[in-house]
Amino acid sequence: MVVLATLISLVSQVSGTPYVPGGDSPAGTDCSGLASWIANAASDRPVYGDRFNTGNEESALLARGFHYGSAPDALVIGWNSRHTAVTLPDGTAVSSGEGGGVHVGGAGAYQAGFTHHMFLPIPPDGADPPPPPFGAPPPPPDAPPPPPDAPPVLVDAAAPDMPPPPASGMPPPAP
Repeated sequence: MVVLATLISLVSQVSGTPYVPGGDSPAGTDCSGLASWIANAASDRPVYGDRFNTGNEESALLARGFHYGSAPDALVIGWNSRHTAVTLPDGTAVSSGEGGGVHVGGAGAYQAGFTHHMFLPIPPDGADPPPPPFGAPPPPPDAPPPPPDAPPVLVDAAAPDMPPPPASGMPPPAP
């Protein structure tokens, strides 16, 4: 999973990129291109070459692991039928097309006219991913990580299809 520092580095590199409708390179982009770049980087995809637009943004963000709504300390993208912008997990607002090309500042994903919001949880820099729930079997070595909102997998030692827990050598507690 990408960390905040990676997203900030990307924004620093593309800040000042000219506004170009439909653009998808450091030579120029529009609001959707910028949101695509950041969503791609956050979901471990190549930054350029897989852009979306405001018409297919919802399905594109779902495919990248985003969730409906917004959340603190998450990457949030807001949009309507004509514009989109981003707020990084640290609160940094980024957009393109508001008075020029890519710039930092403004209302980001929380602009008043935005009718849609989606978010991607981003762990704090240096933080390890959360551990699996107690009793969960370890994933196979090549298995992708579960989605952040996946329900925990609990193992019930008393379930009929489960073997009994190993004996500890201790007598059972007195009733």
